[in-house]
Amino acid sequence: MRIATWNVNSIRSRIDRAVGVLERHDLDVLLLQETKCRDDQFPEMPLSAAGYEVAMHGLNQWNGVAIISRVGLEDVTIGFPGMPSYGEPPVAEARAIGATCGGVRVWSLYVPNGREIGHAHYAYKLDWLTRLRDVAAGWLADDPQAQVVLAGDWNIAPLDEDVWDMAFFEGKTHVTDPERAAFRAVVDAGYADLVRPYTPGPGTYTYWDYTQLSFPKRRGMRIDFALGTPALAARVTDASIDREERKGKGASDHAPVIVTLAD
Repeated sequence: MRIATWNVNSIRSRIDRAVGVLERHDLDVLLLQETKCRDDQFPEMPLSAAGYEVAMHGLNQWNGVAIISRVGLEDVTIGFPGMPSYGEPPVAEARAIGATCGGVRVWSLYVPNGREIGHAHYAYKLDWLTRLRDVAAGWLADDPQAQVVLAGDWNIAPLDEDVWDMAFFEGKTHVTDPERAAFRAVVDAGYADLVRPYTPGPGTYTYWDYTQLSFPKRRGMRIDFALGTPALAARVTDASIDREERKGKGASDHAPVIVTLAD
């Protein structure tokens, strides 16, 4: 079974690329973030024609998450229990969707960006991650053999080597101690990084800004992850980052992250 996560940065603009990623990697499940459309605007037809079912959650031109599967799509859940809202009045943003696909409980997650240190969105980000950690720990406590993957754009670079220049990020979000502690808390709750063991080392990024020739200059960040329960981690046979998908006209600023599981 092969599962991938990808911040597509607008599914309507990149539906052809999404179909290409599905075909090129022979994916069973593709988790998308930043779909940037309402559910009624989601381009399902090309995916259905390729043999996939789709569950999506989008409220407007911001955020948005989806699960694309050819191995079943059951028990779809919009948002996780206790997921916080943001804004005035508070709104539950389109940042999480879960489903059971081929016996695996998959979650497509788009963690809040945080904007800047001290901003209300930064506090929201930390609260969002704390609530995710709490509910995810509960799932594992209820069933130690549960097969769950928490995948998506985490908007956190957990290690210094996960950014091209730590000095550049001084005073910025994504690398602060509280954000990194929140990411570690999910790992400490029993969810292992499924990809890093197969893609180690500095310079192994998943995101490159569109500006200042960041991609050709290799000025990237590693902020897209797939974390899994022990039972799921035991099935991983390979993982990779599709850096090639970041190339060419019309590319997303993120690369797909792929995990292969033994049957």
